[in-house]
Amino acid sequence: MPVAKRKAQEAAMTYVIIGNGVASIGAIEGIRRQDQKAKIVVIGAEDSAAYGRPLISYLLAGKLSVDRLALRSEDYYVRNKAELRLGTTVTGIDTAKKAVTTDKGETIAYDRLLIATGGIPFIPPIPGVQGADIYSFTTLAHAQTLIELSSKIKRAVVIGGGLIGLKAAESLHDRGVGVTIVELAPRILSAGFDEKAGALAANRLKKVGIEVNCGVTAKEIQRNKNGRVKGVLLTDGRFLDCDVVVVAIGVVPHSAIAKEAGITVERGIMVDDKLMTSAKDVYAAGDVAQAMDQLSGERRVVPIWPNAYNQGFASGRNMAGAKQPYQGGLPMNSISFYGLPTISVGLVNPPENDPDFEVHAVLDQEKEIYRKLVFRDEKLVGYVLVGDIDKAGMYTAFIKFEMKLAGEAKDKLINAGPEVFLWPEKLFDETWNPAPAKAAR
Repeated sequence: MPVAKRKAQEAAMTYVIIGNGVASIGAIEGIRRQDQKAKIVVIGAEDSAAYGRPLISYLLAGKLSVDRLALRSEDYYVRNKAELRLGTTVTGIDTAKKAVTTDKGETIAYDRLLIATGGIPFIPPIPGVQGADIYSFTTLAHAQTLIELSSKIKRAVVIGGGLIGLKAAESLHDRGVGVTIVELAPRILSAGFDEKAGALAANRLKKVGIEVNCGVTAKEIQRNKNGRVKGVLLTDGRFLDCDVVVVAIGVVPHSAIAKEAGITVERGIMVDDKLMTSAKDVYAAGDVAQAMDQLSGERRVVPIWPNAYNQGFASGRNMAGAKQPYQGGLPMNSISFYGLPTISVGLVNPPENDPDFEVHAVLDQEKEIYRKLVFRDEKLVGYVLVGDIDKAGMYTAFIKFEMKLAGEAKDKLINAGPEVFLWPEKLFDETWNPAPAKAAR
């Protein structure tokens, strides 16, 4: 193909991105890494440009203003030649005609499409959950609603002891609201913590006045004759008085539009190693995508921020022709409980008595310090740090680069902690002395 004709085709390319979160930001930056001229259209259902969703808890707590939530500067979309359509919902995808329709009556054609619609709150079928005084906590609008309410209410029950529930509880507490957390699992943050880490975090919350109840959940949300919430009946028979209930059990992939378009959906939208879906030229990234998990080698939905951005960036590059496999993400969480920092990365709760795993854990109850290392096949595959997280980045590197550890090196990691001198020479060479790129033919 003549160069002039190829360049004309590239310039005519249109990328459409459904969703305007961190995965979309990654996709814009991935596309522009490969293609600086083509048209990008970003369609966002919310009225705000991309913002840091984990930061909405600081907004609710009164520690941040709205203007500090933005992920990028005001001129970001203009500089990247991306057309931003806010307050717009995509109502359909036609993969045969390569076009999307919106609630504004528009039809927008695409050459490459990215579905980055994220997750939506999961609302369990608890009696009384439908109606007034029930809230979620995953968007800026949710946070703003709770800010308005916080001066008018005295008590709240948060159903769910995961990351979203804990940040909602902490933020409402900081606004002067009495908060009780109920969590069905035997500990808070059950996916990323074990019993010891969960207990340390729960104790810190209790010290500041947030009540934590694990191993129990809501049986019924009871209302008065006017239909307003009056309290929550728990599965153990206790009744908790409250004015509002925050349902924060988790999010599920917002994948309905893909399923309606005939795209393969399991728990999330299934993608291949280039993050393309079952439909040609349609990609998915972020909390909606069921993509490769580095440790398990399986396709999983891992709804965390770093993975969302990385998937967005990788899908953007591949949409623009890079054809580079996505290496897979790592489950990780980092959260601080009133001055108690915590982080968990990788596989932290292996099956009990499984001979394939080796676990080393050290707890200092008095200093509120805990470290847990999980090994498999002489490699570090997971860790939990509470209280002292200074070397978290180095532990993560051992997992990400799948470094073999045996004998003295492994003993040093267990007893003295990580250091770069435990890295293999090959990794140093690949990191700091990469092979020169081959000349273009």
